Amino acid sequence: MATITKRTGKGGTTYKVQIRMKGQPAETASFDRLTDARKWASDIESAIRGGRHFGTARRRSFDDLAKKYEASIADTLKSAEARQGHIAYWRTVFTGMVLAEITPAVVATERDKLAKLAPKRGRGTQAGATITPATVNRYLATLSACFTFARKELHWIERNPCAAITKPAENNERVRYLTDDERTKLLAACKESRNEWLYLAVVLALSTGARQGELMNLRWPQVDFGRRTILLRAGETKNKAGRVLPLTGEALDMLRARSKVRSLTDDRVFAVPAESARGFGSMKNAWDNALTRAGIEDFRFHDLRHTAASYLTMAGVGSMEVAKVLGHKTLQMTARYSHLSPERTVEIGDVLTKRLGLAGKVEAGK
Repeated sequence: MATITKRTGKGGTTYKVQIRMKGQPAETASFDRLTDARKWASDIESAIRGGRHFGTARRRSFDDLAKKYEASIADTLKSAEARQGHIAYWRTVFTGMVLAEITPAVVATERDKLAKLAPKRGRGTQAGATITPATVNRYLATLSACFTFARKELHWIERNPCAAITKPAENNERVRYLTDDERTKLLAACKESRNEWLYLAVVLALSTGARQGELMNLRWPQVDFGRRTILLRAGETKNKAGRVLPLTGEALDMLRARSKVRSLTDDRVFAVPAESARGFGSMKNAWDNALTRAGIEDFRFHDLRHTAASYLTMAGVGSMEVAKVLGHKTLQMTARYSHLSPERTVEIGDVLTKRLGLAGKVEAGK
């Protein structure tokens, strides 16, 4: 029997139809007009009684879902571009398949195939390497979000097949930060770059510990030269919590100089041209070239944040303060970034042995 519920919201009035018949899975759909809702309910009930109905999940293809999901996130998510890349991959995997055919077992099989793929070529990529568990999970997260949209918004499916599979365990304990020599060479290479934004972006990343996305979305109203701070408002960060970044030294000087020639039509600090308005994407080649000139291997832009955290820790800044600057919610997250150099580890050991009265001749003579 069909139930029609009228819903009124900011987007207007819609009519949600729900059909429940004994021995059959529930069917739901939404319409802008009551007449359409009634007709659909009548047609579906008639088809069920006549044994001609196979459910929405058997009529809708994954491609149908992908199109609607992409349209729904295009103007609402900062990660829309990355998710569209994920969706493009899943479209090739599920070509010609209807939603009912994409079961947890099918998703698990495709998860394992994805894990065996070679990563895109880039700096540090080794022959025979496969994409990381973290990357696999990002693809699965997008697929899961797509099916959640189908279940909650479109009412095309009853269950999300991704909810019933196991995700690969991630190893986020990456230990990579710049040595003093590497830092000097990288900054020199960035300063020589023909890209006008690269050196500023790298200096800001090292000076503030900000994420790549936070920098690329930074706007001039967030910069307070009087207080020497940058304000990241809630919702603009990865964990949706606002925080204040320090603005000092060369980063402060460069931003002050840049602010005097800022665009009158674009309030972004990194106001890249419209034809290449993809944030850091417009600097990708410049960044890779700078790494090559500096002779630095296995280093990502995100590792600049890692470097800032490690330097703060080695300078004796407490974990609580480092966590506040980086925007970590737990000290465990800060510990991942705050790796000590071998030299600093030895210095700490010297302090401990002196306090214990167990210093050797070399340490005692210092």
